[in-house]
Amino acid sequence: MNPGNSTPPSESHEPAFERWRHRLAWTTGLGLTSEESLRRDQERQAELAPAQLAQCRQWKADLLSSSPKITFMLKHLELLGTPIGPEFLHCTPCQPTHAGGTDPDTGNIVLCQGRFMSKKHMEDTITHELLHLYDQSRFSVDWSNLRHHACSEVRASNLSGDCRWGREVRRLFFSFSKQHQACVRRRAVASVQANPSCPDRAAAERAVNEVFDSCFKDTRPFDEIY
Repeated sequence: MNPGNSTPPSESHEPAFERWRHRLAWTTGLGLTSEESLRRDQERQAELAPAQLAQCRQWKADLLSSSPKITFMLKHLELLGTPIGPEFLHCTPCQPTHAGGTDPDTGNIVLCQGRFMSKKHMEDTITHELLHLYDQSRFSVDWSNLRHHACSEVRASNLSGDCRWGREVRRLFFSFSKQHQACVRRRAVASVQANPSCPDRAAAERAVNEVFDSCFKDTRPFDEIY
């Protein structure tokens, strides 16, 4: 980012050295108050948003037409009477910790622009959300039932590519023994814990543990873990 594009607070009333110091702080983030840091982050996000939106939309269009696992999921959703077209996938800014989300009642999928490390990351995210829609269509999931939610999260994390070894290494989670299973379990617990019907982490862990073995083995509509 060009530091000249953002305007540090009170710059015009300060001596030259102080203006330079504030501009450096605005560029690096060092020495800013919490309010200044928030304003700086908001300005940067506003500057990046148009390019992030364009990239998100382009990747989405490419993947919907060329990704084997996404087109496979779309085919099986259509067979279940739940056709999902490009208009159901929406690129939008999100919280920093999220890459995507689904509204099972409407079939709409949110893709968090600027949060994807690569097109492959977006492909895995779309597949994850499509698996939730598949479960909703095939099994009539009650999302307020923690066991139902846990099963869908186990399946989505297991089958989408979320837990491939290279992705886990970038998250600083890596092991040569049952790393995939550990990742699926960890991510499922985190998702269930965020369910408004979940009272605490212990309840999320209990729900995941109760369904893990059977849901991990259920690879529908795939023949095996992709």
